[in-house]
This record gives sequence, structure tokens and C-alpha cells, in this order.
Amino acid sequence: MGATDAFAAFDLGGKYALITGGASGLGAATAELMTNRGARVAIADINMDAASDIARRLDGVAVPCDVTDSAQVRIAVQTTIDTYGALDVMVNNAGIAPPPDNDRFQRMINNQMSRLDPSITAEPLDILVNLSDGVWDRMIRTHLYGVFYGTREALAHMTPRRAGSIINISSILGMRPSASAPHYSVAKAAIIALTKATSAEVSQFGVRINAVCPGYTDTPLLSHYSEMMRSVIVSQIGMGRMGVSDEIAQVIAFLASPAASYCTGEVFSASGGYLS
Repeated sequence: MGATDAFAAFDLGGKYALITGGASGLGAATAELMTNRGARVAIADINMDAASDIARRLDGVAVPCDVTDSAQVRIAVQTTIDTYGALDVMVNNAGIAPPPDNDRFQRMINNQMSRLDPSITAEPLDILVNLSDGVWDRMIRTHLYGVFYGTREALAHMTPRRAGSIINISSILGMRPSASAPHYSVAKAAIIALTKATSAEVSQFGVRINAVCPGYTDTPLLSHYSEMMRSVIVSQIGMGRMGVSDEIAQVIAFLASPAASYCTGEVFSASGGYLS
């Protein structure tokens, strides 16, 4: 394969993409990279000011969308199709992160140290016991329901056309669940299962569905983490640093491109060697 052919394999010219949670962080980086590779993008987000700013800069379209509301997701997909005439790529990216708890984090460290030093007394964290119905529901609805709604609406358009790529954003914690965030881990693990199950249904009809599992990435979702929390997290990453949004966006753009034509039902980890 020559250099020109290799470049063409990653080209997204003539493709139309919808990115949920596209107004900041990983979603915004993905929108910019896809645009640079020739795609036209629709930015779906609850923050319409930020979505509109990015859409103007990228010559795209901004769509208001709370992914926990199936009707809003349906409208976002239909708006993309009405605007561009097609939907070729669906990136189910919108998400939330558990708020940091510095006191609990310190107790978790103490509990780990207690296994090495008998003089340190371990304390039950009661993370699951204290997890309210509302907090659990919001996490599951934002991540799992959001991906379900986005995938369902995209497939209604893609399957009849016998073409399309859906990329679901899971997490390294969906592959290696964290005791500190059971609701987040469960939601992200369920996205992997949904990706595989749905891919098994539609792969013969030309629609590819894959999951990306980012490790800890320095986005606004982690802006409230203390320096100590960041240091402990980085100590568990083989590469010795958090990722940046552009690095994860490269994986997403690859899966949207012809270069990934034989990839479906796959789970792609991009974690910098987290706990490897």
C-alpha cells in the first residue's frame, strides 16, 4: 500500500457524523479531528452555548440533547439526517464522572496500606451501601441508556442503508471495575456487552459497532480531582501520565474510517497501560 492509499484509508470525506457530548473534552476533540479528515459533524450536547461555538468553528451543526431522554436523542439523529441527508457515523460519547471524594480516597489508600502495615486499621468505605437510588439511576441512564438510545436511533437509519459505523465510549473501568465507582464501572461494562450483542445482530448488514475504553484522560470531567488523587492515578499508569483527548480521538476516528473496515464487535482499550 502506497502513502496515498494509506492516507485514503483514514479519510472521512463525504461522511456525516453525530457526536453526543460533543461540546467539550473527548467529544470536542473527536469532532475537530473528524472535521479535519473531511467529515461533517453534528454536535449534540446539553450545553448549547459550547456546542454552538464548536459547530460554528467546524462549520457543523449544534443540536440540544440530553441523552437520558430518548425523544431528544431521536430528534438529534433526525436533525443530523435532515441537515446532511445521511448519518454515517454515530459516536455515543456523552457521559458524567463520579464526583471526587478526597476523604474517602485517603481512606482507600489507608486500607491498601493496612495490608502491608498491621498498625494501620482498615475502615469500611460503605461505597455501595451509601449509593442512593438517584445517583445510581443517573449514572446508568446517562451512560447505558444514552448509548442504547443513540444506537437504536442510528440503526434505524443505518441498517436499511446497509452501511454505518457506531462507536460507543466505554472506559477502562468497564474492563477493570473500580471499587470506588461501582455504578460507573457497571454502566461502562454494560456498554461493552451492548456493543457486542448489537454488533452480532447487525454486522452482516454492513453496520460496524465498536467500543473504545479510554483510561484516565485529562478532560474537564477530572478537573475537580486533587493533586494527590491525580498522583495516585498516574502511579498506576504504565506510561506515567494521563492521556489527552486527542489521543483517544485518534482511535475513534480510526474506527469511523475505511481503515477499520474489518473491525466490529471489538473493544479497543487506550489506557496508557493502566494497571497492566
